[in-house]
Amino acid sequence: MVNFVPLPLLFVFHAFIWLFHLTPPIYCQLPSIINIAAVFTFDSVIGRAAKPAMEAAISDINADPNILNATKLNFFMEDSNCSGFLGSVGALQVLEKEIVALIGPQSSVVAHVISQIVNGLQIPQVSYAATDPTLSTLQLPYFLRTTISDSYQMAAMADLIDYYGWKEVIAIFLDDDYGRNGISFLGDELQKKMCRISHAFPLPSLDNLTKITQILDNSKLLGPRVYVVHVGPDPQLRIFTIAHKLGMLSSNYVWFATDWLSTTLDSSSPITIGASLDMLNGIVGLRPHTPESKGKRDLWNRISKMQPKGLTNSALNVYGLYAYDSVWIVAKAVDKFLKENGTIVTFSPTGKVFGSNESGIQLGKVKVFDRGSDLLRILMQTDYNGLSGRIQFGEDRSVVNGSYDVININQRKMKLVGHWSNDSRFHSYLDQKLENVVWPGGKKEIPRGWVIADSGKPLRIAFPRRASFVDFVTQLNNTNIVQGYVIDIFKEALKFVPYEVPYKFVPFGDGKVNPSYDELVQSVANNVFDAAVGDIAIITNRTKVVDFSQPYTTTGLIIVAPVEDSKSSAWVFLKPFTVEMWCATAGSFVVIGIVIWMLEHRINDHFRGPPKRQIITMCLFSFSTLFKANQEATISPLSRLVMLVWLFLLLVITSSYTASLTSILTLQQLWSPIRGIDDLVASNLPIGYQVGSFAYDYLTQSLFIPSSRLLRLDSPEDYEKALRLGPKGGGVAAIIDELPYLELFLSNTKEFGIIGQPFTRSGWGFAFQRGSRLAVDMSTAILKLSESGKLQEIHDSWFCKLGCPGNRGGKSEPDQLHLISFWGLYLLCGIISLAALFLFLLRLIRQYIRYLRHHRRRHLEEVTPFPVPSNSSCTQTIQNFIDFIDEKEEAIKSFFGASHGSQNGNQLHNHSQNAKEKADSEIQIGTMGMNRG
Repeated sequence: MVNFVPLPLLFVFHAFIWLFHLTPPIYCQLPSIINIAAVFTFDSVIGRAAKPAMEAAISDINADPNILNATKLNFFMEDSNCSGFLGSVGALQVLEKEIVALIGPQSSVVAHVISQIVNGLQIPQVSYAATDPTLSTLQLPYFLRTTISDSYQMAAMADLIDYYGWKEVIAIFLDDDYGRNGISFLGDELQKKMCRISHAFPLPSLDNLTKITQILDNSKLLGPRVYVVHVGPDPQLRIFTIAHKLGMLSSNYVWFATDWLSTTLDSSSPITIGASLDMLNGIVGLRPHTPESKGKRDLWNRISKMQPKGLTNSALNVYGLYAYDSVWIVAKAVDKFLKENGTIVTFSPTGKVFGSNESGIQLGKVKVFDRGSDLLRILMQTDYNGLSGRIQFGEDRSVVNGSYDVININQRKMKLVGHWSNDSRFHSYLDQKLENVVWPGGKKEIPRGWVIADSGKPLRIAFPRRASFVDFVTQLNNTNIVQGYVIDIFKEALKFVPYEVPYKFVPFGDGKVNPSYDELVQSVANNVFDAAVGDIAIITNRTKVVDFSQPYTTTGLIIVAPVEDSKSSAWVFLKPFTVEMWCATAGSFVVIGIVIWMLEHRINDHFRGPPKRQIITMCLFSFSTLFKANQEATISPLSRLVMLVWLFLLLVITSSYTASLTSILTLQQLWSPIRGIDDLVASNLPIGYQVGSFAYDYLTQSLFIPSSRLLRLDSPEDYEKALRLGPKGGGVAAIIDELPYLELFLSNTKEFGIIGQPFTRSGWGFAFQRGSRLAVDMSTAILKLSESGKLQEIHDSWFCKLGCPGNRGGKSEPDQLHLISFWGLYLLCGIISLAALFLFLLRLIRQYIRYLRHHRRRHLEEVTPFPVPSNSSCTQTIQNFIDFIDEKEEAIKSFFGASHGSQNGNQLHNHSQNAKEKADSEIQIGTMGMNRG
């Protein structure tokens, strides 16, 4: 008997089988063990802290049920022995074990080698101690680090140096990838702050004590006294031990150490390091900042118990915390990787990556991690709060937001004096400044960090021995005394330099002819002299070989020529206004007088009377307003409006005239027919120049003046003689030279003056050898001299004996007021006056028309005292209108009032009486018309 299964049940069974094959259970696919490995130097300051820290992390992870579930981490370790070769061998040995991540190495040198291997095998590498900034290159995409890149540390070190105001440092570093690249980044950061590494001394290793001694001893002869030491952790502190023996840990020196020193001291017991701390008193260093926490203290206690007896100096340092956190972030990334993929961790032969092995090189059992890129992506997304702080990776695969503690060793303790972060830079825990630092020798004052010279070997400062213009710099005969304008500035500037500068003056030249200043500057560049002071112009070819200080005086080529005083004139009172201005002002007085007379004549008795009196009143009225003496008060609103605008115009003009005349009478006005360099070039007049000055080259090559027009002059006496003779007597019309020379020349005469402004720009400064710190400090000192007014005081004492020559300059014309400056006011006054006159005429015409209408209505009933319009000629009509204008306003208004009364009385008089009165009126009006005609 055959049993049949129901069709629906059979369908469900087949579907279950099909889904089982397509979706295998995840749990059974998870690996029971995941391999990770670490390559580092076991017997080292960092290695002795990292090894127990990583072992503790593996123990904590495998005991935590919340991570990796049933999967356990299997941890392998290989010793690199601080060797790139041995590190590579160790890496290959652990890579055969199919690891998914490599932790370490601690050395940047070994990291460069191993990173190339894991990059090809696609295995993420997490380093807790390799700080070389160049490891973050795009060519090593599988390299990550939980420690802070030295790019942050060098930025902090540069800020620290700049904070105390030092501009040059000496760097001592290990000559490997870690040392060279770190110091290179320090140089870049210092350059951003206008500082620099003046000398860099590489060390082959810390074991070569002879080389260390030689380098430190040679550095004592250099100017900078600020040292930055960037080496690996050294329990023996060999560099500072040798520096102490050489007397270089005294108060004249400043020592900075990168985090290697704090790592060394943190890893050493007080018993073993106690004596060394006395030697290190005053040294300032950096330490990566890690927050205090209970987990950090617990890890410290666990590692201390794990240490073998006798290794009491193997305490936990910050890199042990980084190692502990590195294992944890790898474990968390693997946990997330397994949850996302749900597949067995697989590896492939290296042939897929490296190609066929035709060369015969055996790569052993090394394989490629198939899903290494996925694990790398998960690692890059890390956001983990570990014992070392918050860990997040930036685009360079290094942790972001690095921060450092600033420590100062004092009285056998590491004192925390401040904090540095990439965001807020320096600050203490109390305010935004670092706390007080005790420097070497127990000093609390900030050391100057620089030594120029000592009294046994003073600076050789050259000065030019000139044959002319010796007021700038000269040596008294048969003495060693050097004096002059330039020497006064140099000595005053030295008072503002924050250290003593032993020096001696050395003459350059024989004093018979002016020396070559290009040769003087070149002598400084060739180390014949340490510096040069004098009237040395800062020009392009000189700045290429030496460093110049800030210019202590501004110079340039200027023109000096004879000038005449234009103030001594009987007609000086006419100079404030131009001719056009005088004409416009006089015309406006006349126009205003006429307008006011017309507006006031009919209503104001002061503007009536005999014709002669009215003419005088009209002419003098507007002039009297100038002195506020007019007694004729205006009555018409229109005339008052005109007077308001006129008085405002008068106020502006009189104030301007007074100011201009005061300026002309107070300031000396000098005049010369030469108005500037353009006039001089365009003419054929002879020009004088100083022998040896660059003025000759400029005039011939830039302005193309023929050399036949140029006359060589040797001294101020030649200047004066040539200018007195003039172009017609064999002299010159003008002299072109640098401003200070001509100021000195003009300080002894008033017959000549400066014409125009300098048409070239340059300055005089002190020359120093390339890279001299004194050049920077002297520039600062010169600026302080200028701000205090002392620089100008020295200038005036030498060049203003007869008044500063800069105030004696020829001008093309006196300062005059032009019509164009006041045309707006004149236009406004004219518009108001014409508008008032126009309104007056309109009102008058309207009144006259009304007058005509009243006469027609009265029908000659009364005899009127006013002109009667008739059918006379046009001339007679105009004459009648003028007569009407000449009548007083009161009479016109009275006539209109009388006319209104007569209209009411017309009803009471008879026709004959009206006719008689009309006839009498015509006779009277005719008589008045003849009398006035």
